[in-house]
Amino acid sequence: MPNRLARETSPYLQQHAGNPVDWFPWGEEALTLAREQDKPILLSVGYSACHWCHVMAHESFEDAAVAAEMNRLYVNIKVDREERPDLDQIYQTAHHMLTQRNGGWPLTMFLMPDGTPFFGGTYFPKMPRYNMPGFLDLLPRIAQAYHEQRGEIAKQNESLMAALASTVPAAAGAGKLERAPVAAALREFEKLFDREHGGIGHAPKFPHPYELAFCLRRHRLDGSAAGLDIAHTTLTCMAEGGIYDHLGGGFARYSVDETWTIPHFEKMLYDNGPLLAVYSDAWQVTQSPRYKAVCAETAAWVMREMQPVNASEEGGYFSSLDADSEHVEGKFYVWTPDEVRALLTPEEYAVAAAHYGLDGAANFEQEFWHLRVTKPLSDVATSLNLQQANCESLLASARAKLLAVRVKRIWPGRDEKILTSWNALMIKGMARAARVFNEPAWLASAQRALDFIRATLWKDGRLLATYKDGHAHLNAYLDDHAFLLDALLELMQTEFRADDLAFACALADRLLDQFEDPDTTRGGFFFVSHDHEKLIHRAKPGHENATPSGNGIAACALQRLGHLTGETRYIDAAERAICLFYPAMQRQPGGFVSLLTALEESLAPPRIVILRGEAHALREWQRALAARFYPDTLIIALRNDEANLPPVLNKPAAASGVNAWVCQGVSCLPPVADLGTIERLLDQAR
Repeated sequence: MPNRLARETSPYLQQHAGNPVDWFPWGEEALTLAREQDKPILLSVGYSACHWCHVMAHESFEDAAVAAEMNRLYVNIKVDREERPDLDQIYQTAHHMLTQRNGGWPLTMFLMPDGTPFFGGTYFPKMPRYNMPGFLDLLPRIAQAYHEQRGEIAKQNESLMAALASTVPAAAGAGKLERAPVAAALREFEKLFDREHGGIGHAPKFPHPYELAFCLRRHRLDGSAAGLDIAHTTLTCMAEGGIYDHLGGGFARYSVDETWTIPHFEKMLYDNGPLLAVYSDAWQVTQSPRYKAVCAETAAWVMREMQPVNASEEGGYFSSLDADSEHVEGKFYVWTPDEVRALLTPEEYAVAAAHYGLDGAANFEQEFWHLRVTKPLSDVATSLNLQQANCESLLASARAKLLAVRVKRIWPGRDEKILTSWNALMIKGMARAARVFNEPAWLASAQRALDFIRATLWKDGRLLATYKDGHAHLNAYLDDHAFLLDALLELMQTEFRADDLAFACALADRLLDQFEDPDTTRGGFFFVSHDHEKLIHRAKPGHENATPSGNGIAACALQRLGHLTGETRYIDAAERAICLFYPAMQRQPGGFVSLLTALEESLAPPRIVILRGEAHALREWQRALAARFYPDTLIIALRNDEANLPPVLNKPAAASGVNAWVCQGVSCLPPVADLGTIERLLDQAR
């Protein structure tokens, strides 16, 4: 008989609806029961694409003996960290404080009935192994400690709550804001940079798209050769590595090795949106054909596999693809040489085998091959005595045949919930790529997702966090508001729609009203709104994580919107957030790249370029400017008939062709009617 999770919208929670564990979703029913029965709470946090979450579920949560102990000793709560990042943030932080170890998923925490954690870990095997205690042995020991060691637990909890409170900056730092942390962050990345294989840091290697975008920005604005080297080397190595899906497009979550060869195979929306944006930026800088191909293939993957096909269906982007299929990690993606040889012509196989390493040793589980570039196509052409164009044609044919067979395999699970924050990251990536490569279909995809969110998850001036099966719910978080505001600014630069500007202003107002610290001497934005459910801690995060800092993106987007609309409330709120986190930026600059970008644009406001003219002439100017990398510039193209604009944007219609205004802060240069002149103006160093 299904448990309570069968009524939930989260695919991850529904995966556990058939467990013999008496699971509760997070809520007052479970918390009240724990208080009434004087039982500790066993909190399990995970997500549907998580490999080790599946392992622990199969070993323990589907096991009758383990479930019996859990039901006897605990009130058991299962949480989808993607729907409830507020809870995940709190308990990941508490886990680190309690254990002095990095967290992860599944997160397994033992709580007092009031929600305060007193013991925790991540994955526990059912029986002792990997130098880890067995979950079945651990359950009675933790319950016994709860009942017999209340005094010690109370003292620990007091210290833990004080430590959690200390993570929220108390007041804005004193002193003048300066650019010094910006340069310090780049120096930090130079020290961590793997010059041979690319990447910031070592295995396991994560893509770090925000840090790479920051490095490209340093190259463009400061002339930093190191910034370009870090970004270009890393993006090239990732595009050639196994973290990239060479048949279907898109990137896996991370690489388990130094060389980007074997990924953790789950594909997350929140990685691929920012990666699409930074590869577009990198193409503007380098004109690399590989970067253009990565963008085209990733955008195709997003539209093919992560967004409903028919216009009559829901238009948002799905959340993720599992690492596992048939309970085996990576099975959907890997090959044997014999499988590939049987599908291709001898000529195709010769090229594909040499290019992707099928002629070498197995690289996955000692018997399978995961595709990655091991020999450049130019070298393959030389070794086979072929023209490179011929090799490219043979490889394209081989890839198409392999993909056609792969789609017939048993697929990894797809989490089809639609998260506002992750959709915003993909909307921004698709809009940026659409503008850079002049791809109207990509723009249409982004606008469709945005319109879905506005119609479905924006209710009576309030944003909701998640949607599945016709049901939108949960208060939206800081990241939802900040990322969506940022995405709207990107969309308006690709194609201006007055409704998008109005929506951006409404979101910004909601952000200030419900998330900014009401004590303006402190500043900054809380992760949850003022009217959110009361939890044991209210975070105000500034550090980058797998997704960018909500405070950093809020500060960047509010400043830019303020300069577009002339609304100083937005700029003032952004400055308060920057001042609050400035001491942290000085101490650890590399962890705050979004806030560093906001800092930089508070010291030197972004340039606003307003183009005014007829639609056909505007498109020509937009295409020309979109091929160039201007990270500190917003370019808004407005048709002559666009009305009801804020004063900053309300420039006179062009009598013929296009007129352009370059503005910064409160000053604008005289209008320019020549595209070459505008390009020269924008190419000048700031």
